[in-house]
Amino acid sequence: MRTEAIDPPGISWQRVSPRYVTVRLAEWALGNLVAVLVLSAPLVFVILGWWSWPPVWLAVTVPAAMLVLALWRLVLIPRQVRAIGYAERDEDLLVRGGIFFQRTMAVPYGRMQYVDIAVGPVERALGLCTLKLHTASPGTHARIPGLPAAEGARLREELTARGEARLAGL
Repeated sequence: MRTEAIDPPGISWQRVSPRYVTVRLAEWALGNLVAVLVLSAPLVFVILGWWSWPPVWLAVTVPAAMLVLALWRLVLIPRQVRAIGYAERDEDLLVRGGIFFQRTMAVPYGRMQYVDIAVGPVERALGLCTLKLHTASPGTHARIPGLPAAEGARLREELTARGEARLAGL
């Protein structure tokens, strides 16, 4: 449940594509596979008799704890994706995200220096992209992942035009 301090009233939020869950799952699988394999190496070395330290209980506990943490993150991914949203207002763009630590950022159109679209291999295969907003202050950089490619291109053009119009008025 969001509070009014986080979600201004009367805002119609646009959600990112549900296909973004697949991108996050691919990232999760790759990252956790590497982590569990690396953390399991001491257990393999202890079992093979190559190492006498760490004790077996410790060599089992570390990768098991990592596996439990990875599974917890897996459960959260769909909810995290549903929490991402954006809203175009007259003077700024609102970007929100987060479950436990919620964040809503207002990026004024006149502060945008450039708008960038990035796409990785999994995103490309799913027809998605990530929109990145760059401002004069690094603290107000924003990104909207999981946009359909056509919506990302439309949003880039719209935000660029609004930003140029606000700068021209200075």
